[in-house]
Amino acid sequence: MPLRSLTGLLILLVASPMRADEPAGFSREVPEGIYRVTIVFGGDDVASVTTCKGEARRLFVLGERVPKGASASRTFLVDTHRRGFSGGNVSLKAREVGSANWDDRLTLEFLGESPRVRSVEVEPLPADAPVTRIFLAGDSTVTDQTREPYAGWGQMLPLFFGPDAVVANHAESGLTLSSFRGGRRLEKILAQLRPGDFVLIQFGHNDQKAKEHAAGAFAGYTASLVEFIGKIRKPGGKPVLVTSVARRRFDETGKVVESLGDFPEAVRRVAKDQRVPLVDLNAMSKRLYQALGAEGSKALFLHVAANTYPGQDEPIRDDTHFSNYGAYEIARCVVEGIRDGVPELANVLATDVMPFDPEHPDPQGSVAIPASPFEVLAVPDGR
Repeated sequence: MPLRSLTGLLILLVASPMRADEPAGFSREVPEGIYRVTIVFGGDDVASVTTCKGEARRLFVLGERVPKGASASRTFLVDTHRRGFSGGNVSLKAREVGSANWDDRLTLEFLGESPRVRSVEVEPLPADAPVTRIFLAGDSTVTDQTREPYAGWGQMLPLFFGPDAVVANHAESGLTLSSFRGGRRLEKILAQLRPGDFVLIQFGHNDQKAKEHAAGAFAGYTASLVEFIGKIRKPGGKPVLVTSVARRRFDETGKVVESLGDFPEAVRRVAKDQRVPLVDLNAMSKRLYQALGAEGSKALFLHVAANTYPGQDEPIRDDTHFSNYGAYEIARCVVEGIRDGVPELANVLATDVMPFDPEHPDPQGSVAIPASPFEVLAVPDGR
């Protein structure tokens, strides 16, 4: 796949058809920044169905169908970021070092039953380009999970935004508000933040287990949320609070129960007191689980028998971390919360995004997200 440069425009020419049984991709060393990617899908040998993921499995195009001999073009924005910034370096976890989210490359992968790509154009945007940037600050339920079969709702979010918005996911497994700040991740976001950029903040899972002085939903957690809001607003950023996505918990009568204590309510109160938009993901996710029931909701998470994946000797019964299907459905909840409560951000959603009712979820079989090449099972931090 030869690559050439034309006045700052990188053009990847796909010289030979991709085979359905041979995943293909594109990886190119680039500076940190935002890139406009235009892909022409289609092949002359077969009717194609292609999914495109970028960086650490962020979903940009899902199941693009093109008749044999035809072409279809899609354009989207990709954020690439590095650990370094003007104030120092982000403190990365071992699992993040060298990952596609923090390396010096822009990476795309093309997947599906019959993936075909005719060309890819990658255009670097200037720092003052009129695009809406959506930063994500959160934990393992939000992050771009680097390995199958786990997924975070943040890595599904790019699919739902139009060509003038870009998602920059800085969430990471196992983090609390305090450790996110302590690892200089908030500083990294602030170093890039421009007036009008949004920052979605969802923590609580790991904060609930914190033991340090003044820990607690209405103590240190609330104070940290207020601090984040103030720092984001200072340069003209727009914070959006997201209540903690619910764990999968049912009582003996089959009713979903709360497992995050006062943390979701603390977020609601801070949002009201600070006049910050709220996405009540905790409430929506519980409605979603209830609609699917105690057994059906397992499909949203990782419930698999032993030896389903290489190196997995024991069964997985994980009611916190999502499957691809689960992350997709939770992302749909987030998008619906944006549509209802964050009108400025809703204005840059993709035009084909349909309303979503968590009480009427997509059937599992209708959400076909091809798996990225499997490496080795790695369970995310945090529960």
